[in-house]
Amino acid sequence: MSNCDYDLFVIGAGSGGVRAARMAAGFGARVAIAEDRYMGGTCVNVGCVPKKLYVYAAQFGKGFADARGFGWDGNSPRFDWATLRDNKKTEIARLNAIYRQLLDGAGAQLFDGRARIVDANTVAVGEQHYTAEKILIATGGWPHIPAFPGSENVLSSNEIFDLDCFPERLVIVGGGYVAVEFAGIFNGLGAQTTQLYRGPLFLRGFDADIRTHAAQEIVKSGVDLRFGVNVQSIDRGTAGLKLALTDGSELQADAVLYATGRKARLDGLGLENVRVVVNEHGAIEVDTEYRTSEPGIYALGDVTGGLELTPVALAEGMTFASRNFGGLEQQLDYDFIPTAVFCQPTIGTVGFTEEEARTRFGQIRLFKSSFRPLKHTLSGRDEKAFMKIIVEAATDRVVGAHMVGPDAGEIIQGIAIAMRAGATKSIFDTTLGIHPTTAEEFVTMREPWTGN
Repeated sequence: MSNCDYDLFVIGAGSGGVRAARMAAGFGARVAIAEDRYMGGTCVNVGCVPKKLYVYAAQFGKGFADARGFGWDGNSPRFDWATLRDNKKTEIARLNAIYRQLLDGAGAQLFDGRARIVDANTVAVGEQHYTAEKILIATGGWPHIPAFPGSENVLSSNEIFDLDCFPERLVIVGGGYVAVEFAGIFNGLGAQTTQLYRGPLFLRGFDADIRTHAAQEIVKSGVDLRFGVNVQSIDRGTAGLKLALTDGSELQADAVLYATGRKARLDGLGLENVRVVVNEHGAIEVDTEYRTSEPGIYALGDVTGGLELTPVALAEGMTFASRNFGGLEQQLDYDFIPTAVFCQPTIGTVGFTEEEARTRFGQIRLFKSSFRPLKHTLSGRDEKAFMKIIVEAATDRVVGAHMVGPDAGEIIQGIAIAMRAGATKSIFDTTLGIHPTTAEEFVTMREPWTGN
């Protein structure tokens, strides 16, 4: 045991930091963790948890309309923003308390305050200094809003959950999963929703067929989706916000949400006092064991600019603690990590895109299917599901599975298990489907897609 106050000092009590602290303490390490904002980090407070709750809320509107085709008659209930917002706050407060209990139960010391690195083995919280054998940076990311005339009038995803009044006219700027998800949420809750993206097609990095199909379905759902356009300026007037766009048009809005990316949260961290390298993207550079260029200082999660997914941060925290305090030579495998975009309809994806698979494997086989889910034959909703399987020709192994449609996230989770186990297309083909479900299409696509 070292002469330091702690064996590990974690800066940031988000998903990765809390998991690393709990695991390290469980291995017998003396652990401290500091958080200056909210327990649970982005995911619990202003990310995946409240977002999914709002997605559920948004889906009720379509559900009430769907029900008429199944014999349910009557007027749709009235949506009350304050009820959703305040119930969400209650649930988040409950989860904040649970995170505190988990750390306390593990024996980790929690400091409420912003931690600053003084040197490679010293951390300051306020005026108090603490020494640690190892320091772990897990401060996550923060929304990035570019500077332009009127940028002071916009909101980020941090504020959008807790608005005093529901925005009847909302403009969302951005083309990533956050922008797409909030467009679906507010459209579903009844706002006149416009999404602007400067590029030709949103969701860069996802499979091209998925991007195209999702755009078609999102437009059909009622979102005014505009590509190849950006905001020049925003002025606030008596009628709300007036947006001047790069194509010469104008928009009026009650609120403008900028979801144009996130950057590592490094402000005030004291990195100037140590030899931690920050790359050109503003993220901390680490090796495969989460070591920075300063011996004894580590970093993981969103602050390193990798996959910005809560399960990834959790797995990295567990791997870090196991290697450094549990004596286990664990290495995290980043292949075939499933993810979902909770737009409406939902996207679920795991493995390689078609473009990536062609580059990686050369010869591939594709299987595609688009169809109207059974539910909508009676609901009357104009919505189609889309599924795609990518197979390495030489081995018959399934190396990509992508879906847009109902319950896509739930379905892809199971597909990911099969793919990590090395399932081939022949195994998919000999697996019996559950009928009638949307998911069974993944085991009934028999004929390769030829492009005709």
